[in-house]
Amino acid sequence: MMTDKELLALASDARKASYCPYSGYSVGAALLCSDGSVYKGCNIENASFTPTVCAERTAVFKAVSEGRRNFVKIAIVGGRKDAPDGWAPPCGVCRQVLNEFCSSDFTVVLTDGENLRSYTLAELLPFGFGPQSL
Repeated sequence: MMTDKELLALASDARKASYCPYSGYSVGAALLCSDGSVYKGCNIENASFTPTVCAERTAVFKAVSEGRRNFVKIAIVGGRKDAPDGWAPPCGVCRQVLNEFCSSDFTVVLTDGENLRSYTLAELLPFGFGPQSL
């Protein structure tokens, strides 16, 4: 099984492809699937802002579009493009997308460049609305 540090390194690599000319805030994510495959994503901004997509959703959508549905954890790194990593927890929309495809004990790994923190999806999205809510 891939370690948190290895997954964070892949997220950091994904961050290099970030397209963030408006906010200057770059994010990379690496999503680990139960079969050991990893899908990377970066944030991609748009001048009209609404079509902007976060790194986490890019990774999830890439995985889902290739038939993956069983996810173990995601590592996220981010911050100002010209600065060291800072804490970059997933936004509310990304938490909702993760809730669609992941169990409540799915792990989210964050770093500030030196320290690591892990959270379950349930901790980040208590009372989440998902398929079980319908």
